[in-house]
Amino acid sequence: MDVRILDPEKIEAKSFEIIDQEMAGHGFGPQEWIVARRIIHATADFDLGRSVLFHHEAIRSGIEAIRRGCAIVADVQMVQVGINKISCSRFGNRVSCSIGDRDVARRAKAAGLTRAIISMRKARKKLHGGIVAIGNAPTALLEVIRLVREEGIIPALIIGVPVGFVSAAEAKEELSKLHTPYITNRGRKGGTPVAVATANALLGLSLQG
Repeated sequence: MDVRILDPEKIEAKSFEIIDQEMAGHGFGPQEWIVARRIIHATADFDLGRSVLFHHEAIRSGIEAIRRGCAIVADVQMVQVGINKISCSRFGNRVSCSIGDRDVARRAKAAGLTRAIISMRKARKKLHGGIVAIGNAPTALLEVIRLVREEGIIPALIIGVPVGFVSAAEAKEELSKLHTPYITNRGRKGGTPVAVATANALLGLSLQG
């Protein structure tokens, strides 16, 4: 590869060419591959890309929700900031994150729970019919799963890709058992870049056609 390539479009095109070559025969559907390839591009991690799991309704449900202007709930502010606001503005999607709210911190301390859990409880109305993007907090994902199972909250799509050594892999395994549309991955890997890349890939797909 020519290390002197400086044009951003050429750099991206070359990156995708390399990913396509190294992931030949990947087995993802066309739209799933757009998402998985974007994840690999964001992380330079082919093993992570191979571990991505899609509910069979994930792409369709996510695109339909975005096009009707659904709310997008992020677990942390890094994910909130990373989601493309220009693309969101096309359909009126608003990205929110309440983990830094004072009332969330106060309630979490009083209950002896993580702020991630309380922030998901606070966002329950936005979660119903919306999209949640979780890249950092396994407890946020576990709470969303609980809300689905126990309180009848039905997100249009759960992007559940938290990173970590405690409960991350286990939370993803529980997510994969839901009938609710999801995009997740196996194992401990994940993080903000994965959640953001997934959300932005879906926004890009929503703008097509």
